[in-house]
Amino acid sequence: MTMQLVRFQDLGRLAYREAWDYQTALHRALIDNKLANRNLEPRSYPQQHYLLFVEHPPVYTLGKSGSLDNLLLPEHELIKRGIEYFPINRGGDITYHGPGQIVGYPILDLECFFTDVHRYVRSIEEVIIRTLADYGLQGCRLKDYTGVWLAPRVRRPDVWEDGDDGAVFWEKYRKICAIGVHLSRWVSLHGFAFNINTELEYFNYIVPCGIADPDKTVTSLDRELGMPVDMEMVRQRLKKHFCDVFECELAPG
Repeated sequence: MTMQLVRFQDLGRLAYREAWDYQTALHRALIDNKLANRNLEPRSYPQQHYLLFVEHPPVYTLGKSGSLDNLLLPEHELIKRGIEYFPINRGGDITYHGPGQIVGYPILDLECFFTDVHRYVRSIEEVIIRTLADYGLQGCRLKDYTGVWLAPRVRRPDVWEDGDDGAVFWEKYRKICAIGVHLSRWVSLHGFAFNINTELEYFNYIVPCGIADPDKTVTSLDRELGMPVDMEMVRQRLKKHFCDVFECELAPG
């Protein structure tokens, strides 16, 4: 089986609308190519796949199955704080994108990889889980909750506070990467948002991913490690694990 070639582009810091329009154009081009070759078997003709990395200025996006009630700021407060808002066509509820976060948009014709939407989402999660492992963190999946989480940790006995009864102490599950995708004719759109050096205060103004659960919260790589993280190093590791998980090659594009 021929390994698929995926064009990689780092878009740098780019407004959400511009990035959305750009990935939509690439997505449309893949579909048009499929339609032009509808009489041929998948993989029998060249298809141009993409992986885009980008950082956005502060923006909230609401998936098609989400509720506007999960945006906790009125419009005038969004304007005052310089935060944009877009309802979009991915799955999932509301999330935040902003500086210090790596947003990844794989635009793939999955008929050249595998035609299983659940496997596709699990594969994106696996890329993030392997990247976290490079930093000594164990990412996990939660049933009924898409994305990548860090499991609660046991409080060490030597740091128990007065009044603890000696029972195991559990922190909250912490979501470090949100995932929301859209497929049309098996061509993927949207992707993942991985919190690296992200200012987590912005999540206080939404119900992240619509999850109103006191035992769950959000986190970032720098918060978990206790120090700022080299963004470029994370990008390189994400690219490596993406190639391994999707069994593809990346090329500048």
